[in-house]
Amino acid sequence: MAAVARRTRPSPYPNWFFLPAAIIYSVLFLLPTIASLWFSLTRWDLFEAHFIGLRNFRQFFSEPFLVQGLVNTVIYGFATSAAKTVLGLLLAVLLTGEIIARGLLRTVVFFPVLVSTRLTNPTLAIYSVIIIDVWKGVGLATVIFMAGLASIPQDYYEASRIDGATRQQQFWRITLPLVWPATVTVITLSLIGGLRSFDLIWAMTGGGPGFSSDVVASVIYKQYQAGFYGLATAGNVILFMLIAVIVVPLTLWFNRREVEA
Repeated sequence: MAAVARRTRPSPYPNWFFLPAAIIYSVLFLLPTIASLWFSLTRWDLFEAHFIGLRNFRQFFSEPFLVQGLVNTVIYGFATSAAKTVLGLLLAVLLTGEIIARGLLRTVVFFPVLVSTRLTNPTLAIYSVIIIDVWKGVGLATVIFMAGLASIPQDYYEASRIDGATRQQQFWRITLPLVWPATVTVITLSLIGGLRSFDLIWAMTGGGPGFSSDVVASVIYKQYQAGFYGLATAGNVILFMLIAVIVVPLTLWFNRREVEA
């Protein structure tokens, strides 16, 4: 009986395996998040902080250029995500097929090209950066889709050819449904990356001309530079909430659709 009791008693060791991850998560995410929430409600500098409630958030949404950065962030995130998904899937289908110079084309797609120039048209600035971002990131999307295509059994295609299915029918009835997990991965990664994008926009336009290509991340950086630390921290909280409000429901919907399929 004692031997049976020892075998059925749960081991304490697996529970300890969570401790390093919990510590890292707390130090790198949980504590900074709580601190950001607090400092977003204050007017602070390196030496002191004064609680002012929601005044930073009210100011953020009352400034036209800050709101413009928020709108640009949503446009940028959805536009880059959609373009990378569509182009990545089409390129993956093309590069996994029997085409001439396939290796050379793969090299071209996987080699990002950045245009080192200043954009001067306020209307086209944000869209020009979107185009460069899509070209920069479509290679990764293509790799993910190629991995998804490689996992599809060829028996499905052979059976459909015997039944007389065309290439278009194979794409819509076989390829697109079975590559859905890769599609979800590309959309989620691209959307999160687009919503929090900063480096490419700052390097190419600096948020200009004026504020025409500013996104929330570049607005936050400018506010830190100007010494408005509380307002900048509030911008960080708003960006975090924006990503959570968009990505979490979208991920739940993706998972539910995958289970139903």
